[in-house]
Amino acid sequence: MAVAPQLSMSEEFLTAQEAARRLGSAVASLYDWLGQSDRGLLVIRGQPVTIDYLQGGAQGQGRIRIEAGEVERLKNLMRVRPQPLLPRRPPIRPSTFPGITVPLGRPDR
Repeated sequence: MAVAPQLSMSEEFLTAQEAARRLGSAVASLYDWLGQSDRGLLVIRGQPVTIDYLQGGAQGQGRIRIEAGEVERLKNLMRVRPQPLLPRRPPIRPSTFPGITVPLGRPDR
């Protein structure tokens, strides 16, 4: 008796609607991202990104399916990682200014 292998999360294929829901975007935005990805124009957080997806149909005009692992990869690329602030030195007040050749201050009377 053969046992069918279970699909892991990365092998699970999602519809465009489910993928958009998991990404927190509209389906139209997901389709726009896929189009930009196909042309090499998609950039997420400053990184060029290519999205792997499947499209069925006789001439590639069918429904889109995206692996769950690919959706997770996109979510990780969109994740914001706060950077700690570097301590700043206090500004140095110049004692002279460019072009001023006399000492600063009130003139004596």
